[in-house]
Amino acid sequence: MSLCTVNFHPSSSSINLFCNNNSNSPKPFLNSLVFSTSSVSSSFVAPLRFSTANHSLTSRLSSNSIQRRQLWLRCVSTESNPSTSVVPGGAEEEVVVLVIGGGGREHALCHALKRSPSCGSVLCAPGNPGITSSGDATCVPDLDISDSSAVISFCRKQNVGLVVVGPEVPLVAGLANDLVNAGILTFGPSSQAAALEGSKNFMKNLCHKYNIPTAKYKTFSDASAAKEYIKEQGVPIVIKADGLAAGKGVTVAMELEEAYEAVDSMLVKGVFGSAGCQVIVEEFLEGEEASFFALVDGENAIPLESAQDHKRVGDGDTGPNTGGMGAYSPAPVLTKELQDVVMESIIHPTVKGMAEEGCKFVGVLFAGLMIEKKSGLPKLIEFNVRFGDPECQVLMMRLESDLAKVLLAACKGELNGVSLDWSKDSAMVVVMASKGYPGAYEKGSIIRNLEEAETVAPGVKVFHAGTDVDSEGNVVASGGRVLGVTAKGKDLEEARERAYMAVQEIKWPGGFFRRDIGWRALRQKQVATKE
Repeated sequence: MSLCTVNFHPSSSSINLFCNNNSNSPKPFLNSLVFSTSSVSSSFVAPLRFSTANHSLTSRLSSNSIQRRQLWLRCVSTESNPSTSVVPGGAEEEVVVLVIGGGGREHALCHALKRSPSCGSVLCAPGNPGITSSGDATCVPDLDISDSSAVISFCRKQNVGLVVVGPEVPLVAGLANDLVNAGILTFGPSSQAAALEGSKNFMKNLCHKYNIPTAKYKTFSDASAAKEYIKEQGVPIVIKADGLAAGKGVTVAMELEEAYEAVDSMLVKGVFGSAGCQVIVEEFLEGEEASFFALVDGENAIPLESAQDHKRVGDGDTGPNTGGMGAYSPAPVLTKELQDVVMESIIHPTVKGMAEEGCKFVGVLFAGLMIEKKSGLPKLIEFNVRFGDPECQVLMMRLESDLAKVLLAACKGELNGVSLDWSKDSAMVVVMASKGYPGAYEKGSIIRNLEEAETVAPGVKVFHAGTDVDSEGNVVASGGRVLGVTAKGKDLEEARERAYMAVQEIKWPGGFFRRDIGWRALRQKQVATKE
């Protein structure tokens, strides 16, 4: 038997159980229980009857005198999944959501969840000062997200009804496994399913087994063998670290010496540690990159809107790769026809394949694509198991559906038949980064005029990715990618104009940004106009 609490109202049609027992105890099931409640205004105890036939509660107190209260229940059975709480009239109660992470992606998720009718409050751990100051969430900087027990304990104390895991590292480490095992609804894949991002070799082998179109490849753990293969294949060629390397584990080599150096840095010098113990050498695909996202509930998948990232640090796509210097949505390169092809040839086979491999995927599947120049068809470059950053910022600005409700449906395996509503506006994000990024950079430079930047035009939002507050209350840079200056507009041109107006308003001598975000889409539109 276990002791639980529940919020209810007599006119409601269901109840939600919140267990106070430890994670090893059985979860309650509503088929045999005894309980009572007392009104707020007195100590009078009102016995209640629960009908398993129609899930109704009856009491000799009127509903007006009872209002909402806690019930203490003794539950006799063993298994169940908590449902959503209810409020007077039978409507769903607003759920408490915990977002794991502290970057620009997590700020965007908090911003969207705050707008969700199904979301009562948003917590973010660890969060960042920008999220706090914006009012988009209550940040919990002292919660150690690498400690599953601490996260579980926090969720129970705060009655968290949904956890959304932002970054890939805690997913690969198994945070979602532990939360789900503790009975906490969690949007994010298990560590086994997160191997789609955590191991490029795993992803490539899955593609090979289930006929998912991707670049030809070979995996190596010996530097000499890798170099010999590269010599046979010729350049350009792509070298990737097998594991997580913070977006920096890919080299597109245009010269043999550059390819050899990349192999040595990973396999001989160990610059990425265990993440670089294996390397994947794959063919160079020529075409245009695009980002494709789908929400997955283990069996069903629904697409999000298209987006396109800018990986290189410099204008004109020059310089080294980064985590992303800007993005926009929609991406014209991903036509409706191509999106259908991606779902049928890449997303659905992946979801089915993961289920057949015994590791159902629940979360967001982020496919990095190359739309091949020679065929015009999409090939998979890589999978990520979380929202892209900065693509998440533009997607969340355009999303009009209730995000909390949709993510809850994914966690419960109920995405079949769900559709999403999107703004017809375009959105663009321009990333402002610390000078020196993606190499060494200084921290602590003061950033001013952030509030003013959000007022230069309608639809502007500054998402914080790497900020802190100094002893004098100034916002300062604390990371490589620091701000995601995002704007909506009736079309891409207007969104771009507004985003760069906001960027120009921000006073930050220690930062830099690309000045050509959106150039591919704008060029494509110009060509189409001329034709």
